[in-house]
Amino acid sequence: MTNNGGVTLADVSVRPAQPADAEAIARIQLAAWRATLGEQVVDGLDADAVAETWRRAAGAAPDPRARVLVAVAGPTVVGFAACAPSSGSLRVPDGEAFDGERPAHGEPATGERPTGDHRDGEPSSDGGGWTAELLALEVAPDARRAGHGSRLLAAVADLARERGAHHLATWTVRSDAERTAFLEAAGLGEAGLRRRLDVPGGEVEEILLTAVLPAHGSAR
Repeated sequence: MTNNGGVTLADVSVRPAQPADAEAIARIQLAAWRATLGEQVVDGLDADAVAETWRRAAGAAPDPRARVLVAVAGPTVVGFAACAPSSGSLRVPDGEAFDGERPAHGEPATGERPTGDHRDGEPSSDGGGWTAELLALEVAPDARRAGHGSRLLAAVADLARERGAHHLATWTVRSDAERTAFLEAAGLGEAGLRRRLDVPGGEVEEILLTAVLPAHGSAR
């Protein structure tokens, strides 16, 4: 396609991830972790093992509500997102509805020691339905500020809502003000829970952000 100045632009879209996308997803994820968590975290990881994890995830998921999506510019994978039903029983407070207008980014969910009102670190949903957890959302450094994150986040929310989810939740590094601002601009807000992740050389603290998903078919 072309813009108004006649310059050719790559077609951009979001689609389900395929096993062949695994290496690109792993590269994007490791670059994001390096920027957010530091070189010492990424240096100890096996890139091939990370890619294999995504290869399996992009194949047959054990739960049909779990999805891995990729953002593409032409034939190139420039971002990805992963979501699944939350592993706990989530009690998510009602609040501002998700509008999906801004990009967001997910973080790894291992080694957590959550604190707050719920000992297992998971919010719980009282109004029926289920809570979709955004496990990861990253865009390649050279492809940011082009709307890819926004499209991925909106696609995750739409798919979750179509499958009956009432809430969207994600953990984000507390010190990452830019990432938190993106999430909050999309309609997610702090749920009052936090957790600490053990990483090489120390630990990071994450906060939980949540949003209400409008019922499927309702006006947004």
